[in-house]
Amino acid sequence: MALATIQEYLKLLPVVKQTPQASLWSSYDAEADVLYVNFRKPSFATDSELTEDDIIVRYSGEEIVGFTILHASQR
Repeated sequence: MALATIQEYLKLLPVVKQTPQASLWSSYDAEADVLYVNFRKPSFATDSELTEDDIIVRYSGEEIVGFTILHASQR
């Protein structure tokens, strides 16, 4: 069972390697049904934008520092 779970996480490796800092932190808030993804810690944003598909992209200057996925369980 644990090995099957690990295999799912291994699928994330190509995505993590392509992130700007080759790092990825995430957390899921089940009560709010929101997934937070950050490319650096601490992640301070100077600006953000809400996309048409309910994703909040967070910027520090021109650099994307993370994003927030609303209604995560519906995806």
